Amino acid sequence: MIDQATSTLFLADLQNGETGIITKILGHGAFRKRITEMGFVKNKKVLVIKNAPLQDPIEYKIMDSHVSLRRSEARLIEVVPVIDSKENTDIEFDGTILEESLEQLVLEKTKTINIALVGNPNCGKTTLFNHATGKHERVGNYGGVTVDTKEARLIQDGYTINVTDLPGTYSISEYSPEELFVRRHITDNMPDVVVNVIDSSNLERNLFLTSQLMDMNINVVIALNMYDELENKGDKFDYEALAKIIGIPIVTTVASKGLGIKNLFSKIIDVYERRDPVSRHAHINYGVDIEEAISRLRTEIKKNKKLSDKYYPRYTAIKLLENDKSFLGQLVQEEDTISILTLAKKEIEKLEKEFKEKSETIIADAKYGFIHGVLKETYEQQQIDRRQKSNAIDSLLTHKYFGFPFFILFLWIMFQLTFSLGSYPMDWIDSVVGYVGTFLENLLPAGSLRDLLVNGIIGGVGGVIVFLPNILILFFCISLMEDTGYMARAAFIMDKLMHKIGLHGKSFIPLIMGFGCNVPAVMATRTLENRKDRILTMLILPFMSCSARLPVYVLLISAFFPHNQGLVLLSIYLIGIVMAILAALVFKNTFFAKQDVPFVMELPPYRIPTLRNTTVHMWHKSLQYLSKMGTVILSASILIWALGYFPREINFSKNYEGMSSAVKNNSSLSQKEKEEKLNQIDVDKQSERMENSYIGKIGHFIEPAIRPLGYDWKLGVSIITGLAAKEIVVGSMGVLYQSDTHADEYSASLKNKLQEQVFTSGPKAGQKVLNPLVAYSLMLFVLLYFPCIAVIAAIRKEADWKWASFTMLYTTILAWFVAFATYQIGSLF
Repeated sequence: MIDQATSTLFLADLQNGETGIITKILGHGAFRKRITEMGFVKNKKVLVIKNAPLQDPIEYKIMDSHVSLRRSEARLIEVVPVIDSKENTDIEFDGTILEESLEQLVLEKTKTINIALVGNPNCGKTTLFNHATGKHERVGNYGGVTVDTKEARLIQDGYTINVTDLPGTYSISEYSPEELFVRRHITDNMPDVVVNVIDSSNLERNLFLTSQLMDMNINVVIALNMYDELENKGDKFDYEALAKIIGIPIVTTVASKGLGIKNLFSKIIDVYERRDPVSRHAHINYGVDIEEAISRLRTEIKKNKKLSDKYYPRYTAIKLLENDKSFLGQLVQEEDTISILTLAKKEIEKLEKEFKEKSETIIADAKYGFIHGVLKETYEQQQIDRRQKSNAIDSLLTHKYFGFPFFILFLWIMFQLTFSLGSYPMDWIDSVVGYVGTFLENLLPAGSLRDLLVNGIIGGVGGVIVFLPNILILFFCISLMEDTGYMARAAFIMDKLMHKIGLHGKSFIPLIMGFGCNVPAVMATRTLENRKDRILTMLILPFMSCSARLPVYVLLISAFFPHNQGLVLLSIYLIGIVMAILAALVFKNTFFAKQDVPFVMELPPYRIPTLRNTTVHMWHKSLQYLSKMGTVILSASILIWALGYFPREINFSKNYEGMSSAVKNNSSLSQKEKEEKLNQIDVDKQSERMENSYIGKIGHFIEPAIRPLGYDWKLGVSIITGLAAKEIVVGSMGVLYQSDTHADEYSASLKNKLQEQVFTSGPKAGQKVLNPLVAYSLMLFVLLYFPCIAVIAAIRKEADWKWASFTMLYTTILAWFVAFATYQIGSLF
């Protein structure tokens, strides 16, 4: 059977009489050695003779020898099938490749290398991935940026290299979901080479993960990243000597500048082709007692060939001695493992009795002892405080009293820049959109097409694209905070508060990420070890005001709060944070009463962000925003326009044609007065048409629910369309309010139309719909209500439908009550 995802065929997939050419041997040391000795090497032909009666084992012919392999062993050998060789068992079989096209295919397969990037959080994996592959994945100077795998492909020296960027992890034990994810990827996907990215500024901690990779007996290359920082500090590191000791080639890189990456991939090719002189399997000596326990377990494990083919026996023994529950769970599912598990339990009891420690602690201490020893031989550190500058900055930014004011100040500066700098390009884009609308209005004859283009597409999409500069500035500021390392300090500052509301301090990272987009923020909750922490964080994440809501805020604040715009916007964001805190307190005492998890989070040294990373991040987000313009928002704008344009046959309550004729024939009016009255009659006619359209009927149907909030039916429709994506709220306003405008007034901005909009019916008929109080209430409603569909899908994926449905329901109910209280109480004053 061919794996459709990777188009890979294994020897076990060939049928009787079929021939394959070996392209790759998977598996581990003992298996590879045994299989190679039997002649199973790259570019050799293998003929399937027959399956045993029970379909296992299988007899093969290779180099004139008949060999029997179990199906599980044959599944670790990749092949390319030789077409039309079936049933032809008498052909000359000299182990060479004759077909030119087949030879090319085999060459491509044998020159395809699958690698995985593995390393501690914040070691620069994703930056390296971006530089090597030309991708633009998100990076930041704090842990947990990569919350899912990223995959890309590159070509170097005739080799196709498939690169997978795995989540950052401090180890591959069982402590957190990302640790298990990384370990399972390595054991199940069996990458040809694992690239262990190491932060040069913290060698001892980073090498702990390296020591675990050494236990696995896999091909590893170390990328010694941020090497310029080590050199700038004056430290001396004989990394070539370390490479020889641990049997892993080491290449120095500076991923942020693209230095050393080409050399790194050249080394990967050398290791893949087994021509690197340094690459070998080296064991860590854990001491006499532990080594004896490992040896006894290895002997027992080797008796189970199926298990020893899948996992390197020494690695299996070490994981058993560590009492790794996840690994134990996997072994229980394997055949004939009871004797192994029983022996492991006895060995653990012996070690714990001897060392008076838990077995996992004993192994970890031995690893750190080995790391300390090799670094003592190879690493000379200058006797200065390596984090002196960071500590000096932290004395202010994480100060007991000054930390919070600085945090609030940075947020205020970010929001003020969003308005002050964004207003100029925003006005330019707005004038261009207005010009395009006026041009089409004058160019095209009256009719459905002109109405669709001008009021539907230009009014909807154009009304949203105006806010692109504000989005870019917001993401630029967030990226600066991430890249400098301040975001991790924000989590440190907020830990005590987060603890009081039942959350881990690390939850603050996904919450801050939510200011950019709630979807990756929901995914970032995977970095939290406790499931209850993850779900609770997901439930309050929608209150973090994402960039999709920003166009709504900018529009309303520009129209109704011309003074202190940054302060008003900051208040909206702070209210979102307060609501998240209150919701978390309620949930903490209802659904999520739990034991505390210790706050353990790295505070990386401050780094000067590179302009490339910051601008790439900003540009990538702008592309996402623009793609939304051309898909979701365009579709929604056309749909809203169509619902507002039809039906065309309307029984008007007034004779607007007669009223227009009467004004035209009234000689007592000046020309200017006539134009004003005619324009008003036209506006009244279009308003009544809109009210009797399909979307008007929908709006009037929901109006009883939103009238207590001070909204008219058009605002209600805009809110409903925002369920798909919050930017559509502005697009909907652009379509709905644009239709009330006379053609000659098209160039007037949506902001002015909102200021002039009046109720067309009911007790408030003739009164203005929006004022500062209603605008603020509307911003709070948009802040709190139903997250967009993408966020709900992310919550369903990370938790389940129950929590996703609950999030939809409780956020919308809360939004209504908050907006109701704001409007009704504010109206009293």
